[in-house]
Amino acid sequence: MSAPEFSPPSSTLPAATAHAGARVPAAEVRTPGAGLRQILRGPSGLGTAGLYPARHDKPPTPPKAPTPPTPSMAPTPLTHPTSPTRPEPSSAPAEGNPIPGIYHHPVPEPDPVRVDAVSRGIKAWALEEVDLYPEDWEEEFDGFSVARYMVACHPDAPTVDHLMLAARLMVAENAVDDCYCEDHGGSPVGLGGRLLLAHTALDPLHTTREYQPRWAESLHADAPRRAYRSAMEYFLQQASPSQADRFRHDMSRLHMGYLAEAAWAQTDHVPEVWEYLAMRQFNNFRPCPTITDTVGGYELPADLHAQPAMQRVIALAGNATTIVNDLYSYTKELAAPGRHLNLPVVIAEREGADERAAYLKAVEVHNDLMRDFEAEAAALAAACPVPSVLRFLRGVAVWVDGNHYWHQTNTYRYSLPDFW
Repeated sequence: MSAPEFSPPSSTLPAATAHAGARVPAAEVRTPGAGLRQILRGPSGLGTAGLYPARHDKPPTPPKAPTPPTPSMAPTPLTHPTSPTRPEPSSAPAEGNPIPGIYHHPVPEPDPVRVDAVSRGIKAWALEEVDLYPEDWEEEFDGFSVARYMVACHPDAPTVDHLMLAARLMVAENAVDDCYCEDHGGSPVGLGGRLLLAHTALDPLHTTREYQPRWAESLHADAPRRAYRSAMEYFLQQASPSQADRFRHDMSRLHMGYLAEAAWAQTDHVPEVWEYLAMRQFNNFRPCPTITDTVGGYELPADLHAQPAMQRVIALAGNATTIVNDLYSYTKELAAPGRHLNLPVVIAEREGADERAAYLKAVEVHNDLMRDFEAEAAALAAACPVPSVLRFLRGVAVWVDGNHYWHQTNTYRYSLPDFW
């Protein structure tokens, strides 16, 4: 399963940048804590000396902290060195317009050959393997453009089969969201029971022989469960046990976020802004970038993934990318029946701002999250310059950029408000 690891240059992960004339400090190089020092040093004690012929008593010396850029009046794009996994952005303009003032990094147009292969593969899976949607949903499925999405987010995937792992899971997660929560018959009423049973397609039930067949049969009962079951089976063919468990954990987080939002809908409660952001830390894209190593054909070891600094980086990436969704889907949600909570709506309600001011403040919240993500990623890369850590951090950064690219260019689904 594993592809050979490589050691990217230390400049791969940048410091924070300056914006709007304000000085943003460079990422501080943190001294590794005791737990991280132990991981870098490896096992110790009687009988372990022979494990590392060239062993050092100290962990690797962190590289020098990146120098902060000179403040400017506009966001300074991240500099990504040319590499097989992070090519330079295409000079051709992308479809759609980015939100004015949003902090983002352009990405190359996704490889059209891979996009075509994933597009054909994911549609065949949806129709022939899991019977995902009725015929009259076909245009909406095609308009989702999941192939362009996944190819943009995972340029280092070694094969189309690896890209299909991410595509199936993305489609399955959206089937659950649409059919259980929102657009296609979803409702907050009874959501917990539906999510719990669907989650057993990812995290299987271990029960008695008498009841096991009934549970197994239930996994084919509706499109979301069929999609979860099949997508997870494919994922387990490539993922290690720790990668699979990591994904299950992040899906539990996602489902808990769904339930919080549903509870607020049932009580017609508009949360405080900080409460909304807490919900969005769970109801967000985190399960997608967290599998970047599986899709890339390598593994970030569990002990490094579990480090608090890595968890903070992943959380910030998920939070920033989810606010991107709030911003680009704003007009779509306003046009839908009922009240849909998103960050601009919550800011307007709780802080007494008009629609335009609330939207522009939400853009700034996103930009702050992005800069925090980049600063923390750079600090972690400096503190733990292990090849798998550096590659994983770069993979998450690429996913963040690809997610913005997809939202910007998916003009079938999204349009911008007239605030400029």
